[in-house]
Amino acid sequence: MELNKFSSQIIKAAITVHRELGPGLLESVYQSCMVIELRNMGIKVQSEVPLPIFYRGQRVHEEGFRLDLLIEDTIIVELKSVEKVQGVHKKQLLTYLRLAKKPLGLLINFNEVVLKDGITRIINTPV
Repeated sequence: MELNKFSSQIIKAAITVHRELGPGLLESVYQSCMVIELRNMGIKVQSEVPLPIFYRGQRVHEEGFRLDLLIEDTIIVELKSVEKVQGVHKKQLLTYLRLAKKPLGLLINFNEVVLKDGITRIINTPV
């Protein structure tokens, strides 16, 4: 399946979870529900994936970051439940994409009345 189809499926899963639970819960709750929903859709999903940090070819930190969700080893999904998505949240996801060498990320803020207002798509373009 191509990136656009996967991202559409991820968004569909997020909307389903949001309709069921609504806004205002902890990110960890949405994360657990997203895993269930995506797996029910037949999509490979990993949760809390460690992302080591390398500097000049040397590993400097075993688990520098943790990815909320990694979909089909290709798309990183960063989940939030915040009043407003800030620029730092977008930069965080872009950093994850670059470090993990993944092409696409979705930032999903579940603390929105209408979920589509809380979805940001970020593409990792080579420098």
